[in-house]
Amino acid sequence: MSTATLPQHQKEIDDAEQLLFTGEQRLGLAKGLFFGRFIADWVMPYPTLGTEQQAELDSVLPALRELLDETLDPVAIDRHADIPREVIDGLGRMGVLGMTAPTEFGGRGFSQMAYGRVLEEIGARCASTSVFVNAHHSIGIRALLLFGTPEQKRRWLPPLVSGEQLAAFALTEPEAGSDAANVQTRAEPSPDGSCYILTGEKRYITNAAIAQVLTVMARTPVPDSDETAITAFLVTPDMPGFVMIEPRMEKLGIRGTATARLAFRGMPVPRENVLGPLGNGLKVALSVLDFGRTTFGACSTGAAKTCLQLATHHAKTRRQFGRPLGDFELVRGKIARMAAAVYAMEAMTTVTAALIDRGLEDYMLETAMLKVLTTDALWQIVNDAFQIYGGSAYFTDLPLERMLRDARINQIGEGANEVLTSFIALVGMRGPGMQLKEIWDALHHPVGHLRKGWMAGLDRARAALHAPEVPVRSDPLQAHAHRLGRLIWYFNIAVDRTLIQHREEILDRQFLQERIAKAAMELFASACVLSRWDADLQAGILHHDREAALFLRESARRVGKSLAELRENDDATLNAAADAVLRHESAM
Repeated sequence: MSTATLPQHQKEIDDAEQLLFTGEQRLGLAKGLFFGRFIADWVMPYPTLGTEQQAELDSVLPALRELLDETLDPVAIDRHADIPREVIDGLGRMGVLGMTAPTEFGGRGFSQMAYGRVLEEIGARCASTSVFVNAHHSIGIRALLLFGTPEQKRRWLPPLVSGEQLAAFALTEPEAGSDAANVQTRAEPSPDGSCYILTGEKRYITNAAIAQVLTVMARTPVPDSDETAITAFLVTPDMPGFVMIEPRMEKLGIRGTATARLAFRGMPVPRENVLGPLGNGLKVALSVLDFGRTTFGACSTGAAKTCLQLATHHAKTRRQFGRPLGDFELVRGKIARMAAAVYAMEAMTTVTAALIDRGLEDYMLETAMLKVLTTDALWQIVNDAFQIYGGSAYFTDLPLERMLRDARINQIGEGANEVLTSFIALVGMRGPGMQLKEIWDALHHPVGHLRKGWMAGLDRARAALHAPEVPVRSDPLQAHAHRLGRLIWYFNIAVDRTLIQHREEILDRQFLQERIAKAAMELFASACVLSRWDADLQAGILHHDREAALFLRESARRVGKSLAELRENDDATLNAAADAVLRHESAM
């Protein structure tokens, strides 16, 4: 790696961490794993809704189910590539389109946990509709809720919360997707300073063709500098220069969503429509996407539950070779793993949503882990359900072919899973890496570095000598808790060893990053499952014991495999093969 590349890589990592919050960073559950610690109060006891919120949710869910039963036809939505206005209006009347907005603006004031339960219900039925709701609420109006001034909230929120108006979030461009910082749309201040002139193009924007309010990211000049920074703007389609190039882009799945390509051609936007501080748009965007990733977990869990129900029913009723499919071990294995994954997906979604509800700030690794794990799990679950049904799943009279098409976008949207995987590894390793650097500096340049190096050395030594305690209240779970603590200890040692061996090169070693991230994500998932199982046992709920035990056992093996491959792998051969293919592409 060139010396010129190193500062840029480090700047990207520093920016990614610090953009999301301004307060003091806390060592939470995910970051703690990289230090060999288990920050128990982030995950234990398992979070639950307050009595009042649970009662309100219990009254909403039956009404929502009735509405969806009467109005929501996912087959027709997929076939006609449109969500009927009747469905949208019904969701608006029920408060679903403003569920977490404060009551003073007409919202329901739901917590993120309760809202997740609502989205799980919708996601179990129709991915297009759940994505529409997510695009409107979780990212469309979220920037306004988080960063809007009191005046902006009073002006814009009431019609959006009621569903009278719809919202969209316009970030993605031909050169900016997962790389959110690469936005090229420009916003130049007008000569009189009354507005900004927007010029540029956006694509793949969900709800854009049906939205009355869009949050748009554009580059604005930095005063007294040649540089630019991203700023968020509130935009309406009636502004001169707003051009809808392609209102409904044809696509493989989630066909009911109105995914558009649009442009701004010298479009004036009033100065009072700037959302958040000038030049702070990237923080706005990444904060909003954090909320969206949490609801990805809820929607994916709902769809996964539907797949499990379908697969279980078919395995019990379909007979082959004189026996039900459920008698065959290869089918039974799929169903058991599907059930274990669903249990874990729900646990991870609940824990992550609770971090937001508690007002914590530094949960970006947890939301990234949740998004990767649940969307990958759903893809596997849909595939396994498809396989259990066999050839019949390929036909349109069953929902699985549609669910297969719908599920694929989840691993790409709101941060491609590969990008988030590297992000998890690099941000997670940053803290231990800085400690190891302080130790190195103290050894080679004692003056000015000795105390910091000594403290870092003590911290690293403590983590290397003792496995963290994982506190559980239920005696039957002590062995699982002990094993999780040992795995965290093993993971911490593996992270330190990898950092010492590869140093700055780790910034470009994505195979290694993937193994570190996969191990960390499994530890996070296991912590959530163990917390939920502990709460279940305390409440006398015993019917999920087998799924929880299976997940923890198989997750532990996956951690061991990922860490073992840090030292014994085929990375050199993989890269050599890729080089050969890429060099000789024209000869194929």
